[in-house]
This record gives sequence, structure tokens and C-alpha cells, in this order.
Amino acid sequence: MSVALMKMWISFASMAFMFISILLIYLSRFKLKGIFKVIVSVFAYLFMILAGLIILFVVFTGPVSE
Repeated sequence: MSVALMKMWISFASMAFMFISILLIYLSRFKLKGIFKVIVSVFAYLFMILAGLIILFVVFTGPVSE
């Protein structure tokens, strides 16, 4: 597998993390109460931060020359 193709799959994983975080934030804000709300919210924001770091990695590593 080439480096460019590997970076594409990594960016897809980042987009999936963003989608999961959106669902978890919605769930924590509108459907849950109490300690479950806090736990789900923490996981959602961790997924969002991880997705942002992955996107920064993909963008700042630049184009791949082959």
C-alpha cells in the first residue's frame, strides 16, 4: 500500500471519529442525564480532539512524492 493511500485511509478514520463525536454530543445533550451525560460528553470531545490531531498530521505531512 502506498503512502498516499495510507494517508487517505487515515483521513477517513478521522472523518469517522468526527461523525461519532457528533452523535455522542447529540446524545449527551438531549437524551442523557446525570453522570452518563458527563461520561459520554468526555468521550465525544476526546474523539473530536483525536480527529483534529489526525487531520493536522495528514495536512502538515504534505504531498507524497513517488
